[in-house]
Amino acid sequence: MDVSTALTIAGSDSGGGAGIQADLKTFSAFHVFGMSVVTAVTAQNSLGVHGVHELPPAFVARQIDAVLGDFGADAVKLGMLASAPIVAAVAGRLRHHRVEGLVVDPVMVAKSGDPLLAADAREALIGEILPLALVVTPNLHEASVLAGIPVETRAEMQEAARRIHALGPRYVLVKGGHLKADAADLLWDGRAVMRLLGGDRRRSCPRPPAGGRRPRRQGLRAARHRGRLPAGPRRRRPPPLHRRLVS
Repeated sequence: MDVSTALTIAGSDSGGGAGIQADLKTFSAFHVFGMSVVTAVTAQNSLGVHGVHELPPAFVARQIDAVLGDFGADAVKLGMLASAPIVAAVAGRLRHHRVEGLVVDPVMVAKSGDPLLAADAREALIGEILPLALVVTPNLHEASVLAGIPVETRAEMQEAARRIHALGPRYVLVKGGHLKADAADLLWDGRAVMRLLGGDRRRSCPRPPAGGRRPRRQGLRAARHRGRLPAGPRRRRPPPLHRRLVS
């Protein structure tokens, strides 16, 4: 029996709370076959990032070719890309393999405040990765960097989503987890349609040092949509956002 597949291209988190480790755990929980391409290796725990070792861009590209040239992928999720050369290498291989279900989590800073994306890589991310994306999922800080404006309110989230959408992705999901009010996300599809997804704040322990769960779920929805057969039982009815992202 064929199952849906998803590829994560991201950094390795030694603490297991983010990066490819968290992505693969999420893929497995949703009964999607997960594959990984490592862009960088971090020495990381709940206290912070204690070191980062970037892999050579050519080797990152070789990993992508090995996976997509054999298994293929119903969806690809991008996380930490670390540097401009790695961004360029990843973008080139995604174009070569004509990846369509691309979910971009523009990881820039860990929750501990440690930088995970070089300053010169931001322009490369905007120019080479965002035009390829089905959906991009920035938090407030990342949305501010991508849009070039402060993003602290719902009105600013809306304006940032418009600006980011103009950079090329089909959908923009601005995550509102850092809002001072309720944690509500905002979806922009380029057709003047906004959807706010409210939710109660919840404490969890340990807190992942970087990344987030929602981009992983978007990748899984894309994978299931593009996969040959649904994978596994559905534990709950998916919200309208996910149905729209893969329509």
